[in-house]
Amino acid sequence: METHIEATGPIILFDAECILCSANAQFVLTQDHKKRFRLASMQGEVGSAIYRRFGIDPIDPDTMIVVDGDTMQRDCDAVLSIYAGLGWPWKALSIFRLVPRFIRDPLYRMIARNRYRIFGKRDSCWLPAPEFRDRLL
Repeated sequence: METHIEATGPIILFDAECILCSANAQFVLTQDHKKRFRLASMQGEVGSAIYRRFGIDPIDPDTMIVVDGDTMQRDCDAVLSIYAGLGWPWKALSIFRLVPRFIRDPLYRMIARNRYRIFGKRDSCWLPAPEFRDRLL
């Protein structure tokens, strides 16, 4: 069964059990004043369907992704696209695109693989505050 999502802007797919990932999701919701981004957890039906659509196992993903229509960004490119989409001052972090991908992506993957050990894991999925629930798929 394929999940159809209306094309109304980029979707950030994240691990809602990961403390770092859910803190980042909270940050995006509070800083995205234009309400550009929507979020989907990899544990949810929509998020896991999108992960599978791009050939990533939602049970054991090695990355968070940002999907905009048929375009998917992963690893550092995904993170940097989020900050660019938040506008100033966060857009300034786009300077890190000058660091070659072969340097920044392994560092990202090392943190992603060890995210539970470094930052911890929630017993249940994080849910946003009521005022942001309309942005969670």
